[in-house]
Amino acid sequence: MTPDAAGDTSVRADVWLWRARFFRTRALSAAHVRQSGLRVSHGGLIRRTDKPGAPLAVGDIVTFGKGADILSVEVLDLGSRRGPADEARALYRPLESDP
Repeated sequence: MTPDAAGDTSVRADVWLWRARFFRTRALSAAHVRQSGLRVSHGGLIRRTDKPGAPLAVGDIVTFGKGADILSVEVLDLGSRRGPADEARALYRPLESDP
């Protein structure tokens, strides 16, 4: 794993979802995680969480609902700030959903 600018190898789930621009505010991101939860898989291990402070690391696969859609993305970078859309899209790779 590549540490971010602060030397960290993980970041809070709510912060990463906000930095990746899945939610407009960090408060909305945290509320979504608390209410709907996330599924995080890494190295074949799957864990479900409803804690906004759950750690995410590079290589994790994050699955969550957003509206009527279920999104699965691979974490490519942790980011160090909430930047422009191009920077946010570089934080993840969308995965194909099962038909």
